[in-house]
Amino acid sequence: MSANAGIHEKGTFTVQDAINNIKNNAKYHKAGAIALFIGVVRGETLEGEKVEKLKLEAYEEKANQVLSKICDDLSQKPGVVNVQIHHLLGEFNVGDDLVYVAVAGSHRTDVFPVLREAVERYKNEAPVFKKEHVVDSKGSAAEYWVSEKHNH
Repeated sequence: MSANAGIHEKGTFTVQDAINNIKNNAKYHKAGAIALFIGVVRGETLEGEKVEKLKLEAYEEKANQVLSKICDDLSQKPGVVNVQIHHLLGEFNVGDDLVYVAVAGSHRTDVFPVLREAVERYKNEAPVFKKEHVVDSKGSAAEYWVSEKHNH
């Protein structure tokens, strides 16, 4: 885990911590904008099932490396001062925060495209695994790793 990125147990890292990391960066004086993405637990699946809770696990060492590399890569883009990606692990209820992505840059036009790219990259590249505990329209409870579900 670096100051720019990492995997954290739920309750050990907050959105304010991510903002503080941005503001404590040595190059922060060059920033004119900070864009922030907060991923939260959605209350229903794409199929309309009710989500009861979510459990997130990760291959932590690899996830820390991947998140750090994404931040390092994107921090090289013109006008970008700092990129942060912090993913939480543990059990979560609907509405709980799951991930914080923040980008500081010289201008607002510098930060929004990089924020979107950071979000897409962590979702595609980081070995973070999500288990949904759901109830369908008939009241039947089930749980499954999200990647398993898409194979059915």
